[in-house]
Amino acid sequence: MARPIGIDLFAGAGGMSLGFEQAGFDVIAAVEIDPVHCAVHKYNFPNCAILPRSVVGLSGNEIRVAAGIGKRKVDVVFGGAPCQGFSMIGQRAFDDPRNSLVRDFLRIVWELDASYFVFENVKGLTLGNHRKFLDEIVATADELGYDVLVPWQVLDAANFGVPQHRERLILFGAQRPRKLPCYPAFWSKPADRKGKVVAHCKSGPTVSDALDDLPDADLFEMLRETDEVRPEIWGSPSSYAKELRCLANDSWHYGYVRNWDSSLLTSSFRTDHTAISRRRFSETKGGTTEPISRFYKLAPDGLSNTLRAGTDGARGAFTSPRPIHHKHDRCVTVREMARLHGYPDWFRFNETKWHGARQIGNSVPPPLARAVAERVMRALEVKPERPFETVDLGVTDLLRMTVSQAARHFQVEAPPSKRDRKSGAKKRKQLEIEEARMLAYG
Repeated sequence: MARPIGIDLFAGAGGMSLGFEQAGFDVIAAVEIDPVHCAVHKYNFPNCAILPRSVVGLSGNEIRVAAGIGKRKVDVVFGGAPCQGFSMIGQRAFDDPRNSLVRDFLRIVWELDASYFVFENVKGLTLGNHRKFLDEIVATADELGYDVLVPWQVLDAANFGVPQHRERLILFGAQRPRKLPCYPAFWSKPADRKGKVVAHCKSGPTVSDALDDLPDADLFEMLRETDEVRPEIWGSPSSYAKELRCLANDSWHYGYVRNWDSSLLTSSFRTDHTAISRRRFSETKGGTTEPISRFYKLAPDGLSNTLRAGTDGARGAFTSPRPIHHKHDRCVTVREMARLHGYPDWFRFNETKWHGARQIGNSVPPPLARAVAERVMRALEVKPERPFETVDLGVTDLLRMTVSQAARHFQVEAPPSKRDRKSGAKKRKQLEIEEARMLAYG
């Protein structure tokens, strides 16, 4: 029996693609406007058709052609369209041109004649006047022949086995007369950020569970020049880390096994910090914020704060602060961010810290996406099956591309960007500024 098929809109690096694959779906096409994200998605999902463009003006038929599925039934379309404009009194939010991407999401779902859709977005969409916009989404879906599960829910990834608080609005839509999925039940109650368990039931993984088996990036000089190294010794993994290192029996869930080099530590470019910064980091208690940098320091028995993406190239290319490691006097690496987000170690990101952190911070944690996808699978009344095939990952050149290189590779116009990688001179200048700032505070 063929596995049910899904299509990822606004795919990014592929957090939702991975979650849906692990739940038993074949993700056959992904649409993403950023060519650097497209390159990373293609590396991790080499058999998925990637459409490097906006959804604006994109037809469902074009997606079918790219995926090579002909008239086959599409089981689910999922994704999180950016929502930037909200209604004033007496106006429809859908009339704001900044919200055209949401209209296009629903239009493509309808054109593909998909059985289900999953729309994810920020928690803020449920608050205040923004809720009117949600009502308009539900009403528009109804006009297109889709029921939406209400009341909607905001799900915290920490309740689904992720050592990070990250809340996302999830909307389920079902093509009439299909039955609606129900929201996934919490499989655990996590500790809070300072380590206190908030409920009397199975506790989820902690920061320590996620990070303590990883070798310290600061031990490897070559990680100043590359994002990968082959350590001789790894730490003893927790059950959570065993799954992400693919050492557990159920590590792959219902996804495709990847052929990968498990001896490599990847996505681990080092970050240079001044001696003063490191001293301040060491003096900061876990679960609190360092007062000068305003960086949050992880608590070993607690959870990570929400990992942010920063801004893209068009909006200044600002990096969102990465938290301070709970054991080492530095910010976490991209791989450590990935561990805190629920990504397995075979999954790789753009080698630069800026792009890599942005790809993680913009994504839905795969375990949360998997829990959501499992509910769609149940509504389809399909029993998930493990595939027999193994998949070769893409060429690593896809991970090294700048914005302009990725745009040339996919034969699209490069989006505006103010940086791909900091030059050595720029990095040194930033360190000098940071040092001066620290000295000013004694």
